[in-house]
Amino acid sequence: MKKHVIHSETVYVLGIVLLSFAVAMLTAANFGISMIVAPAYLLSLKTGFLTFGQAEYVVQAFLFVLFCLVMKKFKPVYLSSFVTCLIYGAVLDLWRLIPIFNPSVTEPGSMALPLRILMFVFGILFTSVSVMLFFKTYLYPQVYDFFVKGVSGKFGIEISRFKTCFDLSCLAVGSAMTLIFFKKFVGISFGTLLIALINGTLIGFFGKVFDRIFEVKPIFKKFSKYFSLERKGE
Repeated sequence: MKKHVIHSETVYVLGIVLLSFAVAMLTAANFGISMIVAPAYLLSLKTGFLTFGQAEYVVQAFLFVLFCLVMKKFKPVYLSSFVTCLIYGAVLDLWRLIPIFNPSVTEPGSMALPLRILMFVFGILFTSVSVMLFFKTYLYPQVYDFFVKGVSGKFGIEISRFKTCFDLSCLAVGSAMTLIFFKKFVGISFGTLLIALINGTLIGFFGKVFDRIFEVKPIFKKFSKYFSLERKGE
């Protein structure tokens, strides 16, 4: 079957928009947010003055430093992953201005149960698809997925397997934070555990489907070469 060509830059934009939308949906559904964004969400609730998107900047800045330590190197181009974080955080805060996603207008979990379930299911699916899209483009994803993409590539680990391990680690950190901050589970529920267990598998599944249908090519071929990551054996 002939594959359809899609540009890397288009995939990148779709990834940002879809991921931020998925996070807004999961937060509003209130069955448990994604374990990846749990630390930032809890930080925003605890401080009261940081928006969800701004809290992402703090958490991902810390993770970026850890990434450089694990990779044992730093390249100025790595900072573009934090640029993606800045864009993602801003788009997320924009989504949360919509009344249905705005916690000051519509309290998370206050909507009708069928709508909450629908938002939760599509939130999970959109999260997996968006992360998969980030893995298909040369442009660096936000630091979470950049960490997974870079470290799994460096050590030759299957990306979906490493993603699941990374997700479970974020779940552990988020659980510790909510108990320390609030003495109870806030934002983290059965849905968070479900996402942690199946997210990596769904990303792998959507990736295979995507590869059968699309071929990703950059518009700026020479520019894309600056974004290559170190691979195992290099």
